[in-house]
Parts: sequence; C-alpha cells; structure tokens
Amino acid sequence: QVQLVESGGGLVQAGDSLRLSCAASERTFSSYAMGWFRQAPGKEREFVAAISASGGRIYYADSVSGRFTISRANAKNTVHLQMNSLEPEDTAVYYCALGGYYGGPTARDYNYWGQGTQVTVSS
Repeated sequence: QVQLVESGGGLVQAGDSLRLSCAASERTFSSYAMGWFRQAPGKEREFVAAISASGGRIYYADSVSGRFTISRANAKNTVHLQMNSLEPEDTAVYYCALGGYYGGPTARDYNYWGQGTQVTVSS
C-alpha cells in the first residue's frame, strides 16, 4: 500500500508564500506521475498541478499558473508545490496524488491519495 504524507500547510496572509511537500512510500516513485489537488469548503476537489514521472511534463490549472510551481526530487521520493502570491481563494485542503506516468488534470489519473494539508490565506 502506497502512503503519501503532505506537509507544509498553514495560515498565511494574502501575498505570502508557502511550500507544500508530499513524501511517498513507493519504492518506484520515479516511475509515477504526481499531482496536487485542492478542495475548498462546499466545493468539489479541483486540479492544481501535476508533474510526469520524469519531470518532463508539467501541468497547471489556469487559476494558479504563474504563481505555483510543482517540482519533484525522485531521490527523496518527494514532490513539492511552491505557492507564491497566495490569495484568499487559494484557501483549501491540498492533496497530493500518485499514479500513471504522465499524470493529468483529473482525479481518475491517479491511484493513491494523501490525507491532505490545510492552507488558509487571510485577506
């Protein structure tokens, strides 16, 4: 069973930055794409960013493009999400996910999910 553990969430003010991390227990981590999704209260889970197994393909939601950066460190079985210029609308629980090789913007592209980390941005 693959375990994904997110960290780095917290309470920040608008304009601040946060860096989320997700550590995976999967020994073949470098063979899988990783994604970040988020879910705000009362809303459906939405795609944020994804990175292919090799790191050669990266995808962003329009709402975060230019502000968020996804990266991965295969030697450490870790994926990061650098979030800059945070806005109150970014407030949500952020989940990392693992699955496939190329990744994608939908939940069905992934097989395993973390428990999530809360990000709260105050105005």
